[in-house]
Amino acid sequence: MSQLPPQLTVCPACHEPLEPADNFCGGCGTDLSAVPSAPGAARPAGGPRRAGTPPARGADDHRAAPRSGAVPGQPAHGTGPGTPCAACRSGMIDNDGYCENCGHAQPRERDHMEHESAGVAAVSDRGLRHHRNEDAFATSTAALPDGSPAVVAVVSDGVSSAARPDEASAAACAAARDTLVTGLAGGTDPREATRRAVVSAAEAVAALAGPAAEAREHTPYRQENAPACTIVSAVVTGDLLTVGWVGDSRAYWVPDDRGTQPARLTEDDSWAAQMVAAGLMSEAEAYADERAHAITGWLGADAYEVEPHTASYHPDRPGVVVVCTDGLWNYAESAEQMAAVVPPDARSRPLECARRLLAHALDGGGHDNVTVAVLPFPTRPEGAGSA
Repeated sequence: MSQLPPQLTVCPACHEPLEPADNFCGGCGTDLSAVPSAPGAARPAGGPRRAGTPPARGADDHRAAPRSGAVPGQPAHGTGPGTPCAACRSGMIDNDGYCENCGHAQPRERDHMEHESAGVAAVSDRGLRHHRNEDAFATSTAALPDGSPAVVAVVSDGVSSAARPDEASAAACAAARDTLVTGLAGGTDPREATRRAVVSAAEAVAALAGPAAEAREHTPYRQENAPACTIVSAVVTGDLLTVGWVGDSRAYWVPDDRGTQPARLTEDDSWAAQMVAAGLMSEAEAYADERAHAITGWLGADAYEVEPHTASYHPDRPGVVVVCTDGLWNYAESAEQMAAVVPPDARSRPLECARRLLAHALDGGGHDNVTVAVLPFPTRPEGAGSA
């Protein structure tokens, strides 16, 4: 098999960095010997993102996915060591998850996940351009002290320029969900429970940096590559809807009656949002800038101050809450655009709605991981229990 052409420094399929002796891409398994030589050096997937003020993490960079057991999902699509390759069906899979015959990386469990329970459904997908999914979601239902149900959804987007972003998003979702369920069942006000959940998620992600983080706490370069992620949550209790967030993952309200106004329920922690809030740019100008998606708030050991945002609403009509990462809202940014994609029967078929929203993002290019949870409002009266 021929060696990698010297000028091919990134995979032409997924843009994963390559070593000179690679015959297959370590990210997607592409056979590099079959790739014709390019006349010039391969272009990197993207250049460094300029930081805003305060320091920002590159938002185009944060992709996503949940750890096994931390986030509900379908059974793994992939195959284990010693089983046939999902691509060529003739080779066997080695311990690293690659085919010994064709070299293809095998599908991972987190490449595509779905979950539905009473009152909530969620879908997460790797997308079409990234070699892994670094988003995560967690959902649950709980019984309030009066016996009425509460429905919880948490979505997180791992920052791919940081270490282990998939672990960060999974840890954040699991911690936030558990804190929400415990607090709500104990009678804590939904908004306070949401604030505590974000703080709990921040602590869980910061802990991933390990003991060494504390020793470097006051150094100039403290935890520059610590695991990091965004977070957004939604809680439906009776006639109350509560959201919480840090970063640029979003929540939207879409009423059943499309003659009434949908709404975005969150405000991004991002460079673009800061420029608009300061009156320095129009929204159109800010979001057209290459720095637009640089986030100014995140969870992680290098987030010097985490400020949980919370808000509560009393919708006066039925509808659905859409909780998502930017892998979706990049293709339906305004509330009106999001509502146009949400099917009319979303409240009775939340999983189908989530799938429709995923398909919209993939049809639009699927440049990032895509994760979305859909919560019908008001919540269904069926029994409450952890999902």
